[in-house]
Amino acid sequence: KTCLEAQVTPALDRVAATGECGLMYPISPGIPAGSDTAHMAILGYDPYEFYRGRGPFEARGVGIEVQPGDVAFRCNFSTVEGRKIVDRRAGRIKSGTVELAAAVTEQLPSIEDVQVIFRPSVEHRAALVLRGPGLSHEVSEVDPHEAGVDYWDCEPLESAEDPEAAAKTARILNEFVRHSYEIMDAHEVNTKRREAEELPANIALPRGAGTAVDLQPFEERYGLRGAMIVEVDLVRGLGEYLKMDLVAVDGATGGQDTDELAIAAAVVSALDDHDFVLANIKCPDLGGHDGDAQAKMEAIAKVDRAIGHLLDTLDMSETTLMITADHCTPITVMDHSGDAVPIAICGAGVRPDHVTEYAERSVYAGSLGHLRGMEVMNVMTSYMDASHKFGA
Repeated sequence: KTCLEAQVTPALDRVAATGECGLMYPISPGIPAGSDTAHMAILGYDPYEFYRGRGPFEARGVGIEVQPGDVAFRCNFSTVEGRKIVDRRAGRIKSGTVELAAAVTEQLPSIEDVQVIFRPSVEHRAALVLRGPGLSHEVSEVDPHEAGVDYWDCEPLESAEDPEAAAKTARILNEFVRHSYEIMDAHEVNTKRREAEELPANIALPRGAGTAVDLQPFEERYGLRGAMIVEVDLVRGLGEYLKMDLVAVDGATGGQDTDELAIAAAVVSALDDHDFVLANIKCPDLGGHDGDAQAKMEAIAKVDRAIGHLLDTLDMSETTLMITADHCTPITVMDHSGDAVPIAICGAGVRPDHVTEYAERSVYAGSLGHLRGMEVMNVMTSYMDASHKFGA
């Protein structure tokens, strides 16, 4: 059984039993989706047309306004010995990153003629923006996405339209990585972490280079007032670009300790003055990345409790509720895969099918069939009576 099949999920099964079910490929069959491209697609913004890299969303999510000409990166606070990566997430560090980022900002305000803007996000995550003349996002990754190997030097891509700008950006990024190690390795935060036998967060590893994006606001696109309740700055940044209202929730940590009932209560409250609310609970993904079946099952139980609160609180004769995932993260893969994810829709206007269990194999027989992410909003707006006729 998968973790979802093995866990007891009465609320998720209730959605399946009273609604329509199917499988959804966030991008397309067999394509592993990033959280950024998947959320874009699910909200109806074609990532093949609009995606400019993950960095801009991460940066916007932590409050950095990415300007034309900037190059933005997503970063991990990581643990290295020499050049070898011990842990890409520094033991999933939960505190001290604000102080580490402040030290980098103070001691490394610029490199050559380029301003360095570095801010922490949730846990091990951070964002970096390089601002200055003659930069390019067409550079290679520094983070190899695995432990036990050396981190990479950034190189200009052979396909770069402006090789000189790409070479400059790669040079500056390598300097940033080197200086981040020098500053953070000796920092008091990491001295205390070593004394507590915790992994030091002694380097910043950038990836996901990108430039500013231009997306049509959600309300302008759909005629719906939309809100987001999310736990990670990546998705929050997308919400900023779409000009959706961002609802902060005390206790929504993005980790295994997140308060799922507080998130559910915030959804109920947001629906008082919004037509559409997207809520993202991060923790099932963490168990998948860590290869930890028990943690993933416990996280799925959290999602089930949140859904149960919605079903018991909302007037489902006036509400359309959709449950899905932005990607699959199998514990056997410990990363995103190209598998389809379950999707179920219940509530106003929905015609139930014969599926009674919300899980990967059971939903296969559902009436929704196989959807792609870009088709989800078509289905949702149809049930919400907010879609537009195609043709006369």
